[in-house]
Amino acid sequence: MSMAALPTTRVVAVIGSGAMGSGIAQVAAAAGYTVKLHDARPEAVAKAIAGIIGIFNKLVAKERMSAVDAAAAAARLQAAATLAEVADAGLVVEAIVENLDAKRALFTELESIVGDDCILATNTSSISVTAIGGPLRVPQRLVGMHFFNPVPLMALVEVVSGLATDANVAATVSDTAAAWGKSPVHAKSTPGFIVNRVARPFYAEGWRLLNEQAADAATIDAVLREAGGFRMGPFELMDLIGHDVNFAVTQSVFQAYFNDPRFTPSVLQQELVNAGFLGRKSGRGCYPYGAGASVPQPRCEAPQSCPAQVNVEMAPGAHAPVVEALAARLRERGINVPPRHAPEGHASGEAPAFHCNGAAVYLTDGRTATARARDNHHSDTVLFDLALDFATAKRIAVACADQCSPAAFNAVVGLFQAAGFTVTRLDDVPGLAVMRTVAMLANEAADAVQQGVCSAQAADIAMQKGVNYPRGPLAWADAVGVDHVVTVLHNLAIAYGEDRYRVSPLLRRRQASGAAIHA
Repeated sequence: MSMAALPTTRVVAVIGSGAMGSGIAQVAAAAGYTVKLHDARPEAVAKAIAGIIGIFNKLVAKERMSAVDAAAAAARLQAAATLAEVADAGLVVEAIVENLDAKRALFTELESIVGDDCILATNTSSISVTAIGGPLRVPQRLVGMHFFNPVPLMALVEVVSGLATDANVAATVSDTAAAWGKSPVHAKSTPGFIVNRVARPFYAEGWRLLNEQAADAATIDAVLREAGGFRMGPFELMDLIGHDVNFAVTQSVFQAYFNDPRFTPSVLQQELVNAGFLGRKSGRGCYPYGAGASVPQPRCEAPQSCPAQVNVEMAPGAHAPVVEALAARLRERGINVPPRHAPEGHASGEAPAFHCNGAAVYLTDGRTATARARDNHHSDTVLFDLALDFATAKRIAVACADQCSPAAFNAVVGLFQAAGFTVTRLDDVPGLAVMRTVAMLANEAADAVQQGVCSAQAADIAMQKGVNYPRGPLAWADAVGVDHVVTVLHNLAIAYGEDRYRVSPLLRRRQASGAAIHA
C-alpha cells in the first residue's frame, strides 16, 4: 500500500446508508470519487442517494457549490444492490449497526469479494478495531475510519490502528480523509479512541457538580458556556445526544477499562434513562421540551457595589497568567488594582490573590474555599473559577468559605460585576466548575498521550474538531500552567479520597521539569 491518498480512479464503497453512511458517501462523492452505496434494504439506498443529491442542490442554491460540480458529484453516486457489486472497490467503509458480530461477518464476507489491495475501514465509534479484524484472512488491511455526525460538517476523522493494522494502510486512509477535506488524527485502538475517552470528564464532572448541589443544571451549563467557552454545557449537550446513548457510551468505556473509577457512570443519569427522560427526542431530559415548556434560567447574584479599594498580591518573581489577565480586565474597566505585599500573618505561598474589603480572592486550586480559609487562617476567603478568556468572558463563577461574612462576599461580587461579569455563586465544592472540568479533560488527554494512544497534538485537534471544544485540553493546561493543573487534581484527590482524580504521570513529569505539554 502506498502512503498517498487513494487515487480518485479507485472506487469507494460505503456499506450502510443511514445518517453516517450517507454522510460519508456525500463527502467522498464531492471529493471526486465514484461511490457505491450498499444497504441490506435497497429502498434505503435509493432514499439516501436522493437525499444526498438534494443536499448538493441546496449547496448550489446557496452558491457554495457550482451546478457543474454538483451534477458531477451526483453522477458519481451509484447504488450497489448486492455486496458482489463492490468487488472493484479500492476502499470499503463500513457504517452498519454498532455490533461486533455483525461487523466481523460483514468484513469476512467482503474479503471473499474485494481484491487483496482493497482497504477495509470501519466507522465504529466504540468497538475494538483489533477485535473486528481478528477473524480476517488479511487483518493488516483493516483500519478504523471514525467520522463524526453530521459527517459533511464535522472535520474530524479518527484513523484507528488495531494491533494488526499495517502502518501504510493507516497512512493511506489518513491522506484520503485529508483529501476529502477532513482533519485526520491517528489513534491506537483502545476503548473510546481519543474523543469518546477524553470527553468523559466533561459529562462526569457535570454530574458530580449536580449531585453535590453545587448548582442546578441550567446554572452549571451557563458557567461552562459563558465562562468556559464551550458551545454547550454538559446537560444541554447530553439532552441533545440522548441520555440513553451518552449513558451507554459511558458504561461501555467504564467496563472496557475494567471499572476504572475515572469513568464511573452517574446514578443521576441512570435514573433519567430508567424514567425514559432521554432528552430532546423524548420531550424531557435535564430540561423540559415541547410547546409551553418553561426554560430554567441560570442563577446570578444581585447587583452589589464595587469596593473602594482593591489590591493584587503576587508572589515575588511569579508569573500567574490567569490572575494577570483578570487584573488587566479590572484596570480596563477603570478599577485601580495596585500591587501589594503580603499582609501580616498571611501565607505568602498563597499568592497570587486579590484583596478587597477584607476578602482574600483566589483562583481555585482544587480545595474548597472553606478548607482554604482554614489553612490560611483567613475567614473571608472567596474563590473564583477558571474562564477561557478573562478579557471577554461574560460570566464568572465564585464560591465563598462557610466562615466568610456576607459583607466580604458581596464586595467580591461587586468587584466582578464592575468588571462586566455576570456573577454566579456555586456552593463550595472542590475545584468549582470550569477548573475541575478542564483539569480532568487535560488529565485524561495526558494519559492518552502517555499510553501511546495518540500524540499531544492529535489529542487537542480531536477535541476541538470532534466535539467543538474552544481549546485543546492540553493547550489549555499549558495556558493555565501545568503546575496549577497538577495542584488542582492533587487537591481534588485529597478532597474526595478517590483514585478517580489521580494525576497523569505525564503531567507530573512536565511539572517536575517545568516544561509545557506542547514544549
